Amino acid sequence: MESTTAPSGSSRNGHSANPIGSAGTPGDDGSGERPGGRPGLAGRLARGLASQVQRRIPAADLDERDPDYIRENLPRLWLLASLWFRGEVRGLGNIPEHGAVLLVGNHSGGNMTPDTTVFTLGFSTYFGVERRFYQLAHNLVLSMPGLSFLRKFGTVAASPANADKALRSGAALLVYPGGDHEVHRPSWERHCVNFAGRRGFVRLALEHDVPIVPVVSIGGQETALFLSRGETISRLLGLDRVFRLKVLPISLAVPWGLNVGDMLGHVPLPAKITVEVLPPIHLREEIGPDPDVDEVYDRVTRVMQETLDALAAERRLPIVG
Repeated sequence: MESTTAPSGSSRNGHSANPIGSAGTPGDDGSGERPGGRPGLAGRLARGLASQVQRRIPAADLDERDPDYIRENLPRLWLLASLWFRGEVRGLGNIPEHGAVLLVGNHSGGNMTPDTTVFTLGFSTYFGVERRFYQLAHNLVLSMPGLSFLRKFGTVAASPANADKALRSGAALLVYPGGDHEVHRPSWERHCVNFAGRRGFVRLALEHDVPIVPVVSIGGQETALFLSRGETISRLLGLDRVFRLKVLPISLAVPWGLNVGDMLGHVPLPAKITVEVLPPIHLREEIGPDPDVDEVYDRVTRVMQETLDALAAERRLPIVG
C-alpha cells in the first residue's frame, strides 16, 4: 500500500491524467508530440494506454469498507500475519480511542507491503472492526487483478479528497508518505525512514487539527532482496507521467527470480515483522498555534528513525528477526 501524495492533475480518483511520450521515436522531442503539436505514434499509444488504465481504476468509495467482511476474514489475516510473518504490534494503546487520527507509517516490502497486513490485524483486533479505519494506496494497487478485496478492508485511492473525507468522518487514516520511493528502497537501506521530503501529511494534520501518530515497522524489506528503485528507467520510459510511478523497481524475489516492476507481486519471505506505535503528537498543543511544516516533518521523521534504529538493534539476523 503505497503513496499519500496527490497528483498535480487529477481525474475522478485523483490519478494523474497526463499522457506520456517515449523518447527515441523518430520526430519526437520526448513529449510524444511531433513538431507543431500533433501527437506522434508514441504519444498516441501512450494516451491509449493511459485511457485503458484509467478505465480499470474503480471509483473510490469509503462506504465499500465492510466490517462484516473484515470480521469473517480476520482468522485468515491472523494466519498470514502471525504464522508467516510472526507479526508483533506494540503500543496500540497510544492511538486515541475516539475521533479522527492520522497514522503516519514507514513502508517496506515492495507491492506486497506485509507491514500493512500485520498492522491491520493488530488495529482491527484491538479496536474492533466497527471502528472506521482507512488506508491510502496508489491507484494502480486498487486496479491490480486479485486485489479488489482490499477495498473491503478500507483501502482507498490516495488523493486529497479521500483523505479529507476519511478524517472528516472521524476515522483513523493510515498514510505512507514515502510511497513507492520508500517501499522499493534497496535492502541495504532497510533500516532507514525515507519520506523523500514529502510533507503533505503535515499539512493534512494541520488542516484537520488531528494528532499525528507515528507507526514504525521493521522486517518488510527483508521479504525479498531489493536491488534498485529503477528511477532512471521509469523516467526514460515515461512511467512517472502516465502512472505516477517514479520507480521501476528491480529485486530478486520468489517465484520470479529477477523481478522487474513487481507488478505481479511476489511471494514474500517469512521475515519477522514488528510494528511499534508511538505516542500521538498534538501539533498545536506541543509546538504552538502555527506550527512550521518543516519543523513538524523533521520531528516526526526523527522520532521514527530513532525508533527504527532501536528495533534494528533488537534483531539478530535478517528474516529470522
